[in-house]
Amino acid sequence: MTTPSTASPLRILISNDDGVFADGIQCLAAEARSRGHRVTVVCPDQERSATGHGLTLQTPIRAERADELFAEGVTAWACSGTPADCVKLALFRLLEEPPDLVLSGINHGPNLGTDVLYSGTVAAAMEGTIEGLPAMAVSAADFGWREFGPAARLAMEVAEGMLANGWPDGLLLNLNVPPVPAESMGPLRWCRTAVRRYIDQFDCRVDPRGRVYYWLAGEVSNDLEARVAGPGGWPTDAAWIQANGPSLSPLQPELFWRGQETALPRLAGMPPADGLDDGAA
Repeated sequence: MTTPSTASPLRILISNDDGVFADGIQCLAAEARSRGHRVTVVCPDQERSATGHGLTLQTPIRAERADELFAEGVTAWACSGTPADCVKLALFRLLEEPPDLVLSGINHGPNLGTDVLYSGTVAAAMEGTIEGLPAMAVSAADFGWREFGPAARLAMEVAEGMLANGWPDGLLLNLNVPPVPAESMGPLRWCRTAVRRYIDQFDCRVDPRGRVYYWLAGEVSNDLEARVAGPGGWPTDAAWIQANGPSLSPLQPELFWRGQETALPRLAGMPPADGLDDGAA
């Protein structure tokens, strides 16, 4: 992949899962535009958080211009689909030429550890990675925090720095920024992804007609002692955010298991491992 020079304006595609009216995406787009980049926003027309990498297959997808919601010079579309739909639609229909960079966010809340498997924010960025483009998801690590300026500036500094130094193929970046003023933040660090579990996930309730229903809620629990992949000297993203440091985690679409082959049993009907060809399915 050819890495574009940050000395010239970048073509940047921005999406999110909080929707076109979210302060986070408007701030990120404004920051990118203020640096002279060509910015196009294609994002959901309403909040579609925690939709993962879902795609819309059974209903049509509609997109309408929404430039008036963003800083001057930003081209924006509000899309009826999921975050992944938005990026696909942008890349294959709405944009006249491919972007140099795909950004997703700034999310209103953290995307740490195993949350990345559910996150629409991360899925939108991942769609860019799948298509061979440099991509990064950006999140403010508190649902109530609304000061997105420091996160937007840090996100652009990270993206521009990565592009200038050579963005590795197939690398998705996941940036989480702590909910504190810039002067109170620790240094940016590479981080492993933590294990986050949710307890009491479903609240059981009764509607006015006496019928039981369930509301997905739950309280998050960071397992900071769990063994996770990555260099042992790196903190986990959850731990570093707790220390008020911005965390940057390298991810990839590849989900292939990284355990030892010897840990896998040879099931009935399987040939011996040494009898398999390299190209065997």
